[in-house]
Amino acid sequence: MGRRNNQLPENLPQLQNLIKRDAASYREEFVQQYQHLQNTIEVFQLSPEQPNKTLDDLIMFMAQIAQCYPDELKDFPQQLIGLLQKHNTVLDNSVRMTLCRALILLRNKNLLAPTDLLELFFQLLRCQDKNLRMFLENHIVTDIKNLNAKHKNAKLNTTLQNFMFTMLKDSNTKAAKMSVDIMIELYKKNVWNDAKTVNVIATGCFSKITKVMVASLKFFLGKDPEEKDSDNSDSENEVNPKDVMMANKVNKKTRKREKQLNKVKKLASKAYKNKSKAPTFNFSAVHLIHDPQGMAEKLFKQLESTNKRFEVKLMTLDVISRLIGLHNLFLFNFYPYIQRFMQPHQREVTRILQFSAQASHELVPPDVIEPILKTLANNFITERNSSDVMAIGLNAVKEICLRCPLAIDEDLLRDLVQYKSYRDRSVMMAARSLIQLFRATRPELLHKKDRGRPTEATSEIEPMDYGKVDAKDYIPGAEVLLKSDNEEIEIDSASGSDDEEWINVQHSDDCATESSEEEEDENDAKSNTEGCDDKQERKILKAKRKSDNLKVKMEMAQKATLEKILTDEDFKRIDMANVKKQVQDSRKGVKRKLPEVPVNQASELVKLSDIENIYKKRKHDKQTRIESVRKGQTGREKFGYKDGRMNEHCSKTNREKRKNKNFQMMRHKARGKVKRSFKDKQIALRNHLLKLKKMK
Repeated sequence: MGRRNNQLPENLPQLQNLIKRDAASYREEFVQQYQHLQNTIEVFQLSPEQPNKTLDDLIMFMAQIAQCYPDELKDFPQQLIGLLQKHNTVLDNSVRMTLCRALILLRNKNLLAPTDLLELFFQLLRCQDKNLRMFLENHIVTDIKNLNAKHKNAKLNTTLQNFMFTMLKDSNTKAAKMSVDIMIELYKKNVWNDAKTVNVIATGCFSKITKVMVASLKFFLGKDPEEKDSDNSDSENEVNPKDVMMANKVNKKTRKREKQLNKVKKLASKAYKNKSKAPTFNFSAVHLIHDPQGMAEKLFKQLESTNKRFEVKLMTLDVISRLIGLHNLFLFNFYPYIQRFMQPHQREVTRILQFSAQASHELVPPDVIEPILKTLANNFITERNSSDVMAIGLNAVKEICLRCPLAIDEDLLRDLVQYKSYRDRSVMMAARSLIQLFRATRPELLHKKDRGRPTEATSEIEPMDYGKVDAKDYIPGAEVLLKSDNEEIEIDSASGSDDEEWINVQHSDDCATESSEEEEDENDAKSNTEGCDDKQERKILKAKRKSDNLKVKMEMAQKATLEKILTDEDFKRIDMANVKKQVQDSRKGVKRKLPEVPVNQASELVKLSDIENIYKKRKHDKQTRIESVRKGQTGREKFGYKDGRMNEHCSKTNREKRKNKNFQMMRHKARGKVKRSFKDKQIALRNHLLKLKKMK
């Protein structure tokens, strides 16, 4: 036993195990090792750039047993911090990594304050050691996440955020870039998702360091997760992998069933990962900026004087356009600047058109956006360009007018609408989508033949003016809640009877004919004049009744909204009623089909696919599709069984020859080897012995 104890000073893992079990019995060995550590540190400081394996082992040994001797090792963490602060850029990479690992171990045992360690690690980000920087970044993110796991530590977060703000202004490129990456990662993990973090990252957009500026711009260009993706795991149609696995065990095993099982397993694994992810918010970071107008003006000023790459300019334009569109900002110099890039040959021109649409909103004066629409019409929507270019131009006009309907005048709109009968389908569909948009917003700008049949929804459209706010104190369509399923609203039946009565009335042509035939008869002419006047009165009466009906519907909707707590079923009925208004003819009460191209609602951001949405004619002819398939097969290896022989003229194996033989020849081998019973084996053995006896 004494011999074993003599080996403990040289066997640190065994000593570490014994100390953790019984610290009091091995205090002398600990004191000996601690003294050895202090002597080694003194020698190490004479040449800190040299690696020292003994020092690494002693430091990790002390970090592992620090909780066993808290009084003796109370100054040990500060001693390690002092070594890193004094020789941080001079230390050997292995020694520096060992010191950081030891401090993290002490931090996990709550023997070190989090602020001291995190501030030290932020300073170490200046070191020219990529592995160390990645290691420290992961620890910083994990440590801050754990500190805010149960509840937000506001005091600590404020201290660290202020320190991050100073790090962004650091002259060291790597330290500044790493601090931005850490804040972005903490925001994505919903640890630092407050407005202060967003505004600290926003200052990085004006950094002189390109990498920091690009990282900050990309942060504000992040996309929000779709609601569909977040609801996939909770859908009722979700396939249960356990049911599929049980069915695979019971049913016949085929290659198709096995392939389906593997696919379901992958989907189940993906769904589990999505459930374990941190919850996401339904808004982007652009909404949390304190001064969006000032940020947009600074970014635009920086854009005008910058000489950076074109990709960086595109990102800056994207952020500016999002700020303008989401916050309804005024930055009139932005539109002439982006107008210069609106050429079909311009690189990334579809993104330029996307930015112009994103920067449009109802509060921008129409005369500011009107030059952009004219530029699109002159440079894109002309027959000297290809059909795809024309369709993209029309799509861009539609997206701009969707957000700022007052920007286009009547003459330009009617010129663009003429492409509804263009020979190319992509241009024709783009023009028709523009017609559908203005049918729902400003039908008075369209020609009478392009407005379509009037519906109840179009009769409720109010004329638009600049700065006018269409605020209602009721929910449109809520009047449907005041009627039961088996009865009709009284005002609807009243309006239908008026329409039928108006259809049977004599038209103005009849009045003119009668007056021309009996022109000499003054009494008849007088009666005809009275008939035409009566018709005008009927028109006025009908218009008055329609306005009264709209007023009654509005009062009923207001009553239903204010006097009742609406449920989900009520909102579904309201939505169905609003859809019915879009297909119900306001004159005769008959229904018509929904428009071919539905009108899209204006979203916060413009999708690039909406600009590049080009309708292509499918190849319906079978012969054309076959030719396309044959064209794709040229130069491709022959599909099917591949012969593995190096020489195609050499013989094949018996197994390969067996595949081409007649079944009658292979019939006797079809059964293969069958396990015989004990009796069959006895009979076979007897026959075999008899055969041998006869041969003798």
